[in-house]
Amino acid sequence: MVAILRIIVAFPKLDDAKKIKNVLNRNGYDDILAFNSASQVIAAANESDGGIVLCGYRLADMHYSELYGYLPREFRMLLVASPVRLQECAIGNIMCLPMPIHSHELISTLETMEMELTAMERRRRKHQPKKRTEKEQKTIDDAKALLMERNHLSEEEAHKYIQKLSMDSGNNLVETAEMILAFE
Repeated sequence: MVAILRIIVAFPKLDDAKKIKNVLNRNGYDDILAFNSASQVIAAANESDGGIVLCGYRLADMHYSELYGYLPREFRMLLVASPVRLQECAIGNIMCLPMPIHSHELISTLETMEMELTAMERRRRKHQPKKRTEKEQKTIDDAKALLMERNHLSEEEAHKYIQKLSMDSGNNLVETAEMILAFE
């Protein structure tokens, strides 16, 4: 599986981050950034649409748990640390891998996290309102204009009236606007 989201690798030693980046590149991942500070990770995450932060227990400027708190909600964290440190890991949404890392375990874990992020994105899109076409928006605007003229309503009142009628009838806004226009 090839990554569709950004992967940010961060370890106190930049060379370690670059080595992991190279392993990921060899396994088909290409949108990877390597850093050695949490501030760089946060800046890069805020400029991205989502992804995975793969990091060590403590970076030069921040502990992993603090970094996790600053990440946008579209990001997940994969913590790589010694087994002793992982026992101290208190945040339930963070995936963990013990050191030393084996490349097949790393790739498998990233694929699992990627599937989770992809499913979350699908659910988010599914619950977003669908963008209206110009024709649909014109139908709603025409119905509002008719209500404003005929019933002396403000635009906001006309819109609320169409919304309420829509909810009460179980039709969407465009269908309700079409019904209003049909009874003109």
